[in-house]
Amino acid sequence: MTTLQERYETARERYTKVGVDVDKALEEAAKIRLSMHCWQGDDVIGFDQKGPLTGGIQTTGNYPYKATTPEELMQDIEKVFTYIPGKGHKLNLHASYAIFDGPDAWVDRDALEPRHFAKWVDFAKAHDLGLDFNPTMFSHPKANAQLGTLSASDEEVRQFWIRHCIACIRISEYFAEETGQPCMMNIWIPDGVKDVPGDRIRARKRLKASLDQILQTDYDQSKVYIAVESKVFGIGVESETVGSHEFYMNYANANNILCLIDTGHFHPTEVVADKLSSMLLFHDKLALHVSRPIRWDSDHVTIFNDDLRELAQQIVTTGPEHYFIGMDYFDASINRIAAWTTGMRSMEKALLYAELLPNEKLADLQDAHDFTQIQALYERMKVLPFGDVWDYYCEQNGVAAEDDWFADCQQYEKEVLSKRA
Repeated sequence: MTTLQERYETARERYTKVGVDVDKALEEAAKIRLSMHCWQGDDVIGFDQKGPLTGGIQTTGNYPYKATTPEELMQDIEKVFTYIPGKGHKLNLHASYAIFDGPDAWVDRDALEPRHFAKWVDFAKAHDLGLDFNPTMFSHPKANAQLGTLSASDEEVRQFWIRHCIACIRISEYFAEETGQPCMMNIWIPDGVKDVPGDRIRARKRLKASLDQILQTDYDQSKVYIAVESKVFGIGVESETVGSHEFYMNYANANNILCLIDTGHFHPTEVVADKLSSMLLFHDKLALHVSRPIRWDSDHVTIFNDDLRELAQQIVTTGPEHYFIGMDYFDASINRIAAWTTGMRSMEKALLYAELLPNEKLADLQDAHDFTQIQALYERMKVLPFGDVWDYYCEQNGVAAEDDWFADCQQYEKEVLSKRA
């Protein structure tokens, strides 16, 4: 039987024929950090509110065994990272995952402090993880999409959410100081209008004023990178989203913060990957949430498809050091550990696949207008033994190969998940 090392050597020879240094590609892929979202494990419920998901957030499915406590969620996150190649990845938290010790410890979101996330910092340190953060402006009595959050006409509501975002900046600084990695803090709001709006500019003026007030907060910009995330539409706000792409892209440019691109937040026919090279001409860094839309922003688990490969190629060719790459999907219809793992490994596969492309040659052919050879070369790359390189990469990183991780995941469900109430 052919060994993995022999398969790898054969694959490396074939890639060498098209000018690809496979060993270098493996080294470069291993440097790229992903930020894994905590909310896949519990269907975006969090720990600070008892009510349902609101604000256009929706999960579908009733697969059993979701995490319901911080301890269960951390246990599941730890398991997923045993399947993910690469080191120094990050964990992305929402503010709703604050941990309150004792029945009298709860505070509302505008009063959150670093101490409410101390256990997450301990967890991150124990597993060599960085931390990213998000204010949570949904699933709260004051988070009504059509009444607004940061764009609310009710001044008391608007100031509440401003205070929440400022509190989150302080928590983000704490994360960066404790983990030694910069923290990307992303602001997304559900605000908008379901049907034909009577006015479009007042709410956006209020959103701009709110963001201006938030950014007056003094913080260390080498430790905290603030981003704003747009959306074309959401459930219940189909006719107008206050935080549109045009609004946030211009606001980010004017205020030297990050514009976050969520791959599920655009029209289905838009090629999101095509936006990156243009935006990097005007930004040193970009933030990404990698999702998979099916006809709308449904946050499906990312898979190793053409869209993901194209996104990864743009990341690799424009420089991975310019990106905060966060994952953002949630599926309650399948095993959540498998969902997390499939999405994370798919992104890792796509990045390795992009590193294994003859990108310099493709760029030279583009400049030479040799579009025939570009097409032929892309098609040739599709049949090279990428799977053998991927399995070798997993082995080098001490994680299960493609044939093996799912069986272990099934065993975890049997031995751990199924024992939960």
